[in-house]
Amino acid sequence: MAVGEAAQQRTTLLPDPEPRERTFTIISVDDHLIEPAHLFEGRVPAALADRAPRVVVDDAGREQWLYEGQLYPQVGLNAVAGRPKEEWSMEPARFDEMRPGCYDVDARVRDMDIDGTYASLCFPSLIAGFAGTVFARSKDSELGLACLRAWNDWHREEWAGPHPDRIIALQLAWLDEPEVAAADVRANAERGFKAVSFPENPVDLGLPSMHTTHWDPFLRACEETDTVVCLHNGSSSWTAARSPGAPLELYTSLFPVNALVTAADWLWAGIPTRFPEIKVAFSEGGIGWVPMLIDRVDYVLDHSAVGLAAWKDAELSPVETLRRNFWFCTIDIPTTFALRDHIGVDRIMLESDYPHADSTWPDTQVRARKGLAGLSPQEVRMVTWENASRLFRHPVPDHLQVPAAATSKEA
Repeated sequence: MAVGEAAQQRTTLLPDPEPRERTFTIISVDDHLIEPAHLFEGRVPAALADRAPRVVVDDAGREQWLYEGQLYPQVGLNAVAGRPKEEWSMEPARFDEMRPGCYDVDARVRDMDIDGTYASLCFPSLIAGFAGTVFARSKDSELGLACLRAWNDWHREEWAGPHPDRIIALQLAWLDEPEVAAADVRANAERGFKAVSFPENPVDLGLPSMHTTHWDPFLRACEETDTVVCLHNGSSSWTAARSPGAPLELYTSLFPVNALVTAADWLWAGIPTRFPEIKVAFSEGGIGWVPMLIDRVDYVLDHSAVGLAAWKDAELSPVETLRRNFWFCTIDIPTTFALRDHIGVDRIMLESDYPHADSTWPDTQVRARKGLAGLSPQEVRMVTWENASRLFRHPVPDHLQVPAAATSKEA
């Protein structure tokens, strides 16, 4: 039996769903792409090209990335969009087991049209790591840096480049040398990159803490170029789930804890104080934890933190800097929206998380209509697109800046 035939027996790709009615203009600030097999071809220096990541097929017909002698079998980990729910899994997937929108940008834009999503910010998959951590851990740092830059070049040329109005360009940073990362951020800003994916907490990767000045060159470059620092949950390979043998559901239930821990860490490290213009987005963190952190920080500042030197001469309190420098990204629209003013309604943005199981695709519009009912028109505009448009400096056409007619099916 041919490999393709075996793959089709393992998974079912459903027909395209009908385009959803578009009520709102939506910018999704957290989606994912699956790197195509040709990504590194012609983008790595000739002397290193034969050692760049490549896709290989094993005897069972599984497609895997091979890099520095290590196999990365999850080519399409959790890329389940367009498959029956009973077939959702974390198992490896072949390219022909995924919707083309996972790895082909033209197909992605068509899927965005089905969903009613105007623009999208897309994070990497596992061959890079959500924040380029695979390349940072390379045995050969020259090869790792070349691969990371090849990823950035591909993202700009083939992913964001063909549809600059629909895709917000996101880069990966070279974690081994902050000075090199800073230089790349500056150069990439000139090329149109608006964001950079960075690990939530570098110490979990054996890297220096945010409570040092080690990362200052990188952070300064992000501040000066208006590059948004995106901290995606799971990017540091840390989880609050501690019990051996726990099911996957425990890990996913505790996902927002990552964002809470990271926000507190960055806040008390004084990052927003030392870099007052820096912009930090907590990708896929939700918003349920934010009111708890705000309340706790206020209480701590009035009690155990009364002697903290970093805040004695600060113009703003920790909570005020949190509301100034941090943005919060959510897939679901929870009951916590009732506390949107406490969080800062101008700091909340929506995500689709295509093509993962958490994704709202193809019903992001449907869920937004239900979840945002009761909000004022201005609040709806802010959450659905204005906050993201302003943060990522991604303009929205005039005709999409007001809610569309309920019968419209165009993105």
